[in-house]
Formats: sequence, structure tokens, C-alpha cells
Amino acid sequence: MSATITPAGTRQSAPAPSDRAGRLLRRSTRPAAALLSGTMLFLSFPPRPLWWLALPAFALLGWCLYGRRPRAAFGLGYLAGLGFLLPLLVWTGEEVGAVPWLALAAVEALFVAAAGVGIAVVTRLPLWPVWAAAVWILGEGVRARVPFGGFPWGKIAFGQADGVFLPLAAVGGTPVLGFAVALCGFGLYETARRLRDHRRTGELPRGPLAAAALAVLVPVTAALAALPLLDDSAEEGTATVAAVQGNVPRLGLDFNAQRRAVLDNHAKRTEQLARDVAAGKVPQPDFVLWPENSSDLDPYRNGDARLVIDRAVRAVGAPTVIGAVLTPETGPLRNTLIAWDPEKGPVATYDKRHVQPFGEYIPMRPFVRLFSSDVDRVRRDFGPGDKVGVFDLSGTKVGLATCYEAAFDWAVRDTVTHGGRLISVPSNNATFGRSEMTYQQLAMSRVRAVEHSRTVVVPVTSGVSAIIRPDGTIAQQTRMFTPDALVAEVPLRSSLTPATRMGTLPEGVLAALALGAVGWAVRTRAKERRTTAR
Repeated sequence: MSATITPAGTRQSAPAPSDRAGRLLRRSTRPAAALLSGTMLFLSFPPRPLWWLALPAFALLGWCLYGRRPRAAFGLGYLAGLGFLLPLLVWTGEEVGAVPWLALAAVEALFVAAAGVGIAVVTRLPLWPVWAAAVWILGEGVRARVPFGGFPWGKIAFGQADGVFLPLAAVGGTPVLGFAVALCGFGLYETARRLRDHRRTGELPRGPLAAAALAVLVPVTAALAALPLLDDSAEEGTATVAAVQGNVPRLGLDFNAQRRAVLDNHAKRTEQLARDVAAGKVPQPDFVLWPENSSDLDPYRNGDARLVIDRAVRAVGAPTVIGAVLTPETGPLRNTLIAWDPEKGPVATYDKRHVQPFGEYIPMRPFVRLFSSDVDRVRRDFGPGDKVGVFDLSGTKVGLATCYEAAFDWAVRDTVTHGGRLISVPSNNATFGRSEMTYQQLAMSRVRAVEHSRTVVVPVTSGVSAIIRPDGTIAQQTRMFTPDALVAEVPLRSSLTPATRMGTLPEGVLAALALGAVGWAVRTRAKERRTTAR
């Protein structure tokens, strides 16, 4: 150990290398733990059946943030956000490179960082796991709305399609489901903290320990109590539905360079379905669902495309929903679903209401071009529709939420409150290759099925198409990049779950709890400081 001379002239030993290493290790423990907590959240999402990892992830996050000052909490929350969102959203850079992916994850992690500050502030309050879980849901709610209409991908609820908490989706939607998971995780940490203090001091504060234990037990008990809401019985009879996956000629952003090939693939697979019906291999469907972008040729302006679609629909002999790109003479493009009758042709349309920023339209195009020339692949922006999508197909009202819309609570709920007895989520995953995106989206649809107690059908161009029963179980699904057609008799339901009836009310209550708790904590802290100053 070396020595140094201080200004006062006394000799002072310099820290040994082992001491410096120890201090560095201690300083890096919480940042590393925050990063690990985010990574565990990612690992709790599909396609891995590790939903339970979300609980220790929140417990670890609680340890990182407990009693931290706002600046430290922001940094720790940001690290947790990066650990979570960087791997979760890697599919966004599948074909456009790392810059858009990194930028998206970096921006979205800021919301997690802000939530981290709020969580750290409320840890000073009694029953803090309750307020901390509410703060997390407030952060998710803000992230689902801003900027550019929000980006709710990565809501904790969407990782719980296989979990014990799933029935709570029918109670209060994704906010209540996510709140229960976060509360249970924070409750685990608080229970462990109280027991650790007991071992150290010998004192056992029974009230706080009981409150911590209840933070774990109440969400689990509530989920078990909500099990009767999982009901896949037929209230309005049944319907035989077919979902067609035609596949694409090649992966990547240029899949639609062969737009006619994509259309032909779906038409041929539908005609094969018609032959299978005639041979008695599968039952006659009451209606058929094609994916988003199954015809990127506008059938209203392209006579050849219209003939191809009409021939396929006549062959199968059932109303068919076609996903098309409409190209009007002026104005924005339209991502449109068309109800195609085998006798009358196109009879109804639904224009996607929430078009995807930086995918279907480019905000701030000149600025974004500085970072990626891929923005110019979107030469003409898509515009949003303004009407709720519900088609009457052979007497069945089918609610429509196109791809990206399935991530938004309001976009799916609207279809049910407007009479949908079944929900269809036509999607196009071809631009995301063999990434986990299609499995994440499938999990969303499973949560939506339970949330609204409706069968959900997910026809996809090339990812994983599926038919999901109202209790969230998957009746049938396809393999990726494989032409296929799913046919199943599914229950039709008309009753409304508490989640459907209440809409945004549970989220609003949790947001109010979060804001009230943060205000309470700030006022309490300010009062303590004034008292100390005296």
C-alpha cells in the first residue's frame, strides 16, 4: 500500500487496488441488477413460457429503486428499460438496421425511467408496493398514448398469456392484469425485506409484514376468483371460420415487390380450401379471413386483381375478408379490409384507424431521413380511417382490428361494444422475418380473447396464424412461412366482461392512485425537510 502527503502535511495511505475494486463492485451492483430485472421481464415474454419471471423481475427492480433519490432512480429505471426493451423490440430492426431499433428502444426506455422515479418516491410510503405498481401502470398508459399515438408494445399484460394472472384481463383489461403482476413482484421484495430486517434486528413488525404478504397473496387470490369469467361456451350459436395463410415469395421489406405473387398465394390456398371442402376433408366455412396486405394490388383499380379475388371467393362459396392497399388518385393510401361476397363482390370496407408511425407513415420525414434512408421506401403515406370495423358475415358480426391496432385497448374494445361476436386480427409479419414479433402479437390476441370473452382469429401472411378460443387457449395455429388454412367451429358470444363494460375506468383509477401517491410522498418529504430545518 502506497502513501500520499495531504495538504496538512500528514501521510495518508492510498486505497489498495482491492479496496478500489470492492467499491467499484458495490457501486455497479444496483445498475447491474436493474439491467438484469429488465432482461428478466423480456424473458417472461413469448415465445418462452416463462411468464413467472416477471415476478422476480419486479422484486429485483423494487430492490434497486427502494429509497433511491430521483436522479439515481431515473438512471436505474432507464437501465431496466433498456434491458427489457432492447431485446424485446429487436425485430423492429430486422430489415432496416440497428439505428431505428436502438432509437425506438432508447426513447421507450425513458418512460420506464420516469416510472422508476415515481416508484422510488413512493417507496417512502406505507403500503408502497400498491402505489409502485400503480405508478408502473401509469407509465405504461402514458407510453401507450405518446408520442405519435403511443406504442403499447411490451405492456406487462402481454407477457402473461400463459400465466395464472390471465383471468384478471376479463376483470379490468390489460391495466389490471399488469397491475397484479407488478404488485405481486413488489410485494415479494417487501416481504423479503421485512424478513431480512427481522433477522438483523430481532424485531418483527407484524402489521407491515402482513401488508407485504397480502401484496403477494391478494393478486393471486383475485386471479383465482376471476377464473369463472373464463367461458368459451356458445351464447349466440357457433360459426365455422377459416383463416388463410398464403405466405410470401420472400422475406424482408421487398416482399411486396411481388405483390401479384402474394395475392396469387392467398387465392391459390383459398381455392385449395374449396377443394378440401368438396372432398369432405374440412367443413364448409361460414366465412373466410385473409391477412392484412394479402392483396397489395388495389382491386378497385386493378381489374386483374379483382378477377383473381373474385374467382377464389366464388370457389370457396363464403364471404371473405380481403386485406388490401387502396390507392386513390389523391390523398393518402388506405390499409383496408374488404368484405367480399361470392355473388355481389365487395360489399363493405374498413380502413385501419391507427396506422403505424415510421412504418405506414413517416412523421418528420426530413429529420428522420438524416438517420435512415429507408424512410423513402414509404413513398406515399397511409392515412387513418375513422369508423369502427364490424362486418356482417353470413349473419355473424365480426369485429376487426388490423395488426398494430391489437396492441391498443380502445381499438379492440370498440369492435366488441359495436356488436362484434368474434374478433379478427388480420396481420402481416413478412417484414419481420423469423423474429419473435409474431409470437408477441399472438400473445396479445390471446389476452384480448380473455379480456372481451370472444373468439379471436389471427390470419397472418407468413407468421403464425391462429384461432383462439374465448378462454385464451389456442385451438389451431400454423407454422411460420408455410401456406395453410385453419378451419374450426368456434363459439359466438354476446355478453360483456367487466373489462369491456368499464373500458378505461380501471386504468384511470390506477393512474389517479399513482399520481396521488407521488403527491403524498413529495409533500411528506417536504414537510420532513422543513421540520429538520427548524
